[in-house]
Amino acid sequence: MASFLFMIDFQKELNKEQYEAIANGDGYCLVLAGAGSGKTRTITYRVAYLLEKGIKPENILLLTFTNKAAKEMIERVKQIMGGKLTEDGRDLTSLIWQGTFHAIANRYLRQYAKKLGYESNFTVLDDDDSTTLLKSCFKILHLEGSKKVPSVPMIKVIYSFSRNAQTPVEEVLQDKFENYLSALDNVREIIALYEKRKKETNVMDFDDLLVNWWQLLQDKELLQKIATQFHYVLIDEYQDTNKLQSSIVRLLSSVHNNLLVVGDDAQSIYSFRAADISNILEFPKKFPNAKVFRLETNYRSTPNILNLANNVIAQNKNQFKKELRSLLLPQVRPQVVVINSASKEAEFIVKRISQLKDGGHRMKNVAVLFRAAFHAQPLEMLLAQSGISYEMRGGMRFFDRAHIKDTISFLRLVNNFKDEIAWWRVLEMFEGIGAETAKVIIKEVKKVDSLKIFLEQGLPMQISTKAQKGWKDFMSIANDLGRVEQTPQALIAMVAESVYYSVLRDRYENAEDRLEEIKQFGFYAKNQDNLNRFLSDITLDENYNKSKDDTRDRLVLSTIHQSKGLEWDVVFLINLSEGAFPNERALTEEGGEEEERRLFYVGITRAKNKLYLTYPVVNSRFATVRPSPFLQDIDEALVEKKMIDEYGGSVSLDSDLPTIQIGDDVQSKPKPTGDWRKRSFLMDV
Repeated sequence: MASFLFMIDFQKELNKEQYEAIANGDGYCLVLAGAGSGKTRTITYRVAYLLEKGIKPENILLLTFTNKAAKEMIERVKQIMGGKLTEDGRDLTSLIWQGTFHAIANRYLRQYAKKLGYESNFTVLDDDDSTTLLKSCFKILHLEGSKKVPSVPMIKVIYSFSRNAQTPVEEVLQDKFENYLSALDNVREIIALYEKRKKETNVMDFDDLLVNWWQLLQDKELLQKIATQFHYVLIDEYQDTNKLQSSIVRLLSSVHNNLLVVGDDAQSIYSFRAADISNILEFPKKFPNAKVFRLETNYRSTPNILNLANNVIAQNKNQFKKELRSLLLPQVRPQVVVINSASKEAEFIVKRISQLKDGGHRMKNVAVLFRAAFHAQPLEMLLAQSGISYEMRGGMRFFDRAHIKDTISFLRLVNNFKDEIAWWRVLEMFEGIGAETAKVIIKEVKKVDSLKIFLEQGLPMQISTKAQKGWKDFMSIANDLGRVEQTPQALIAMVAESVYYSVLRDRYENAEDRLEEIKQFGFYAKNQDNLNRFLSDITLDENYNKSKDDTRDRLVLSTIHQSKGLEWDVVFLINLSEGAFPNERALTEEGGEEEERRLFYVGITRAKNKLYLTYPVVNSRFATVRPSPFLQDIDEALVEKKMIDEYGGSVSLDSDLPTIQIGDDVQSKPKPTGDWRKRSFLMDV
């Protein structure tokens, strides 16, 4: 390698692994950056290294997945470079081509839009705008409210996955949405009209930015011009790229052949968004002369946590083998906590969090992580009662979720039959009932005082043939609600068992999860006997009605997907039971089990000092369950095992005569028999 006089002492600033990657990063390079190993530091110092070598900033392309990541990286480069300016006094880093895939695509499309039949002043549709345009296509094709085709949200999911995976719509339906295969012709018709109308109105949706950028690069002359500009292409979080992005990256690096990608195959967890792990796993095959660097020194977690993480991910076959090493001193082993029930699991976590808070822990440094948002519902309810403030990430707060709002609207009609807002929400979810029909119905029902009277009298007018199916579905629910005990739990259970499930199935790809959340809502309401008070408590509870600028020190609740890239001093991984984690549906897909295990690995590696893995023996549906297979696979020596009895006592399963502590009373009892990993019964206390 040629000798350069650097102002920055790169060897001093970086560890040996990082320095090797930044100093020898020419050509095709894959940097496998384990969790907490300084990925961002490595890629930003690589940019600084190139600038120090004299590479012009405009010849460097840095692609990221979020605008926040791009800004943070460039700010770090600026700090590393000490605010160095160009000869004409401009900020050196401001000339680097950096940003998200979509942002860079937008820059090129503004310049070359006419090549694709667009004007340069095209509008980029946000999510709501694209939904509105797609709805108009349904109307034009007379498919609005039809049960024969997927809903607008489902069409968006199918269409987006198809484009990002560069896979025909028919294959997407066959592989992921088989129940919609019969509607293939309608789906194609809707998509064709949607694409036509976008072109006619000079608009692009978010996916169009990538699709159209890729299309531009098919022009060999233009490709040569663009790829010639970028001497060095660097990609962050490469394990999260989809097939379309990988195709774009390969084209952009096709002239100078300098492509450095940074990522961790062990943290590839977004296949549902069309992320393709083969992009990183097959990188050395796609580029036969590629160099592979490994960053395995972890600066985040204790050796105890990393030993468990290494043990978990070692079970996967399709991976680059890595062994994370900690620079920290050993501390406590992660705890596997076996608890009688889901409600007791929530009680244990709230109690332990309260102890941490009393001990001086900042709540923002504590996180509870879960596979799916509805797994946290018992905990959310208990936190609301205990007064512990929290923020939900990776999903709306429980009472803000559409299906929960729908359920509450049914309850509001039972409680106050003249509640016009609830009427609007309920009616418009049913097939064929539009704004005009809903308006007429609401005018009539406001003439009676209760659901009971309404059911006796019926609707004193005819409604359109189009609306009759939806009205019949509504009335079936209304009749069910009218015949059960008027308690919150009974009413919620009735909604869960009604035709409302078909509404969920037509609207959402995760209808089963949403139905499960409604059932969980019913379990929460089991001790409530006054409907009016129950609805008031939900509305007035401050834990569910915080202003967006709330800056208080709050506990973090998050899906594991949303937690990626973050870290906390203390982490609770909850509901680690069979059927809940790994997700049963994911196991039916190719590579599903390994991705679920990677998700478990990501959850473990968010913890810096303390990690709790909790498993309820009886789930929220009062069914006895076994621990997650992932728990059963771990090396027992790496964890401390505890069982919490129904009184809150703690049993250590690591000694022959463990102690059960209930309050201040400590008693010796024989060790429970049987393998803790296979236990599926309540402990005899």
